[in-house]
Amino acid sequence: MRTIVIGDIHGGFRAITQLFEKLNPTSEDHFIFLGDYVDGWSESVEVITYLIALQEEYTCTFIRGNHDQLCYQWLLSKEVLPEWSANGGESTIKSYTSSNISQLETHVAFFKNLKNYYIDTSNRLFIHAGFTNQHGPESEYFEKMYYWDRTLWELAIALNPNLSKDSLLYPKRLQHFDEIFIGHTPVTKIDKTTPIQAANVWNVDTGAAFKGSITAMDIDSKEWWQSDPVYTLYPDEQGRN
Repeated sequence: MRTIVIGDIHGGFRAITQLFEKLNPTSEDHFIFLGDYVDGWSESVEVITYLIALQEEYTCTFIRGNHDQLCYQWLLSKEVLPEWSANGGESTIKSYTSSNISQLETHVAFFKNLKNYYIDTSNRLFIHAGFTNQHGPESEYFEKMYYWDRTLWELAIALNPNLSKDSLLYPKRLQHFDEIFIGHTPVTKIDKTTPIQAANVWNVDTGAAFKGSITAMDIDSKEWWQSDPVYTLYPDEQGRN
């Protein structure tokens, strides 16, 4: 049995289906998606429909991303937030123009049932962005931090690698879990294109919304697979570039 974590997708239906062909999934696999399924490329509706069908065949855990929450709010209210529209939401709105009521209801249910985070039996945390409370995600005061926080990743990459975990200075947020898997902040921002580990945090967002790929990683072996850079699969689109 493999447990495979999958980074941000951002409407790249052609890329996520290509990635799953490379994964050769079996019924024994557990797929954990780290969120941001929509906003960016033109096929957000197709991505959500694909994921809904995928969970009928395989064990899947879907984490809530900030873009997913924004899309969910729009589906419920039809209120277009300017900051969402300017950051990938416009492509998602266009993607939904031909959806029927039945499909919309199914998608709303999908977004509603997303998890803020998931902790497995080996004390590994899966979360889109992070948490700010030093006592752990269960003690977080503000739910939005699960899918908006960037300070956990900034803390991890800025941490002195020579600092002992026994030190009084070692961040308490990093002491709760053996490993933490996140998306949200593309590693392309630090000129990387593959999953990056900092302290005990693994960042699996490899910039699919921009010039990068969608990445899947076996959390035990750390073997990883990638789609083609998503922009190459949508040559007539800009994505979020």
